[in-house]
Amino acid sequence: MIILTGLNGTPFVLNCTLIETMYEIPETKISLTNGKYYLVKESQEEVIQKIIDYNRNIFKDAIRIAK
Repeated sequence: MIILTGLNGTPFVLNCTLIETMYEIPETKISLTNGKYYLVKESQEEVIQKIIDYNRNIFKDAIRIAK
């Protein structure tokens, strides 16, 4: 789950495993696999970095175990 900011300034939490596509129009439109979409203030690059950070945090123990 990643924290994003809606266009109205309200933060919300998004399940990033449901993201299907992202577009900048100029705000970032995130379309989900369930057909819903969200418009957020963060750029595509910021959203991608949040997803990377989230996955690193989730899988850090699995990587340690595998070594």
